[in-house]
Amino acid sequence: MTDKIDVSVEAVCAAYLDLADRHAPGLVEGLYLQGSAALGDFTPGVSDVDFVAVIPEGADVEPLREVHARLKERGRSPHFDGLYVTWDDLRRDPEQTPARPGVHAWRFEAESRFERHLVTWHVLAQSGVTVRGPAVAEVGVHTDWDLLARRTRENLAGYWTRWAEKSSRTTSLWGLAALVPARTSWGALGVTRLHHTLAAGEVTSKTAAGEYALRLFDERWHRIVREALRIRKGGAALYRNPFARRADLIAYMRMVLANVP
Repeated sequence: MTDKIDVSVEAVCAAYLDLADRHAPGLVEGLYLQGSAALGDFTPGVSDVDFVAVIPEGADVEPLREVHARLKERGRSPHFDGLYVTWDDLRRDPEQTPARPGVHAWRFEAESRFERHLVTWHVLAQSGVTVRGPAVAEVGVHTDWDLLARRTRENLAGYWTRWAEKSSRTTSLWGLAALVPARTSWGALGVTRLHHTLAAGEVTSKTAAGEYALRLFDERWHRIVREALRIRKGGAALYRNPFARRADLIAYMRMVLANVP
């Protein structure tokens, strides 16, 4: 492993490969990291380890169920979440590839669409960390910026706009959930990350997205952005009143959504 990563990330990768090589010899031909570990934003105790593992076409994948069950039993933290692909899958539009094994929150599924989308492929091509196999640049990972940009705008106009509107209904389940600190981080940094993707032409981390917002947006929004970063990274709370924090969160998200590049 040539890239510098957090020791807990290195430990869970080593444990996984040890189990894979013992229970399914020769099955895992490549292992790459995407997500926060690849984007330099891994936060112990908060972030998951997002992996992409390469297996041969037509391989028996059932041994992987045992591998992930045993990895969970070892009590490894953080979660080791990801998907299995073939080398050819990585060179194609992920939407056109078949469902293959995936793991989320320790749950293994033999056929899954989890994380099988252009964002994963772009992060892998842009910043992927090689744990096993050829360097990412040699793999020829498929990218399509125009399509990714279009889907990013659709995501903002659809999922995130609905998220903000539902969370603004103060007495609804969504509105009550928006009082939880983690929802502030998810909402504020989520829309900002996509805004930055469209503005910069690359996928960024949540922390870098927050720093981008502090540079770009008016000072009136800095408190809620700093609170979102604080929730992710730690530190003293900037709000005593969760209702005030929710109001600022919704106002900030609406502002970002109204100013998509």
